[in-house]
Amino acid sequence: MVEDKEIKATISPFAIREGEIKVFDGKDGYVSMNQIIHRINIGHITDIHFAIIELVNEFEFITSRQLLQMLEWKNIDVGTQDKLNNKLEQLVKTKILTRYYFDSEDGKGIYRIYCLEKMGKYLLNSRGIDCKWQPTDNTKPVPMIKKRLAGNQTLIAYLRKVKAFDSYTPKPSITAKQAGKAFKASGGSVKLTKNKKSIEFLFEVIRREPDWEKKLVEKMRLYKDFYENFRGRRFWLYEHTTANFSL
Repeated sequence: MVEDKEIKATISPFAIREGEIKVFDGKDGYVSMNQIIHRINIGHITDIHFAIIELVNEFEFITSRQLLQMLEWKNIDVGTQDKLNNKLEQLVKTKILTRYYFDSEDGKGIYRIYCLEKMGKYLLNSRGIDCKWQPTDNTKPVPMIKKRLAGNQTLIAYLRKVKAFDSYTPKPSITAKQAGKAFKASGGSVKLTKNKKSIEFLFEVIRREPDWEKKLVEKMRLYKDFYENFRGRRFWLYEHTTANFSL
């Protein structure tokens, strides 16, 4: 795998491009659960495949490079990026996962985005793993998906490069008490610990989508409500850019 420092990018691959659309790159047709169980029984779907499915469920949308970085961090050996891509292809063909790419006037995106399919949810539930996926999740628009991908890069950068890294949460849920509204930090959160002292950061990813300023103001109102009525752990709002991060 090419290291982050070897990749030169002036614009984030997760930036919004004018006229960009999401294109389905999965598989059509029908796959039965019996077919999937047979593939599990004969060893074509293994624990490594399940580790991949769990990560996709955890992050909701994720690139193959991000998956490889997370698997390496978890000390799960899948070999090269090509070998991981082969396993992902197996999961897409069996409709356990599905896949998209972005297309615009500048051309097709250079990466694919993976997310769950119905069969993936069934398999996770069978192992007692919490999975709130529903089919409408895969209809989310480009800006929402790119926020998640940029948030993934932030979390991965911390867990790979920061010695004080403790833990992460991809989609932390927060409640604005006065407004009575639950919302999520689009970039996730990380916990850093050093000398038995901890601090947690929440990350908000901003993409320049239509009405992004209005949406940001509303989100900041919710954060203000949360912060003013919060008791307990200490959080910091931290402005961060992912422009120099790789896929």
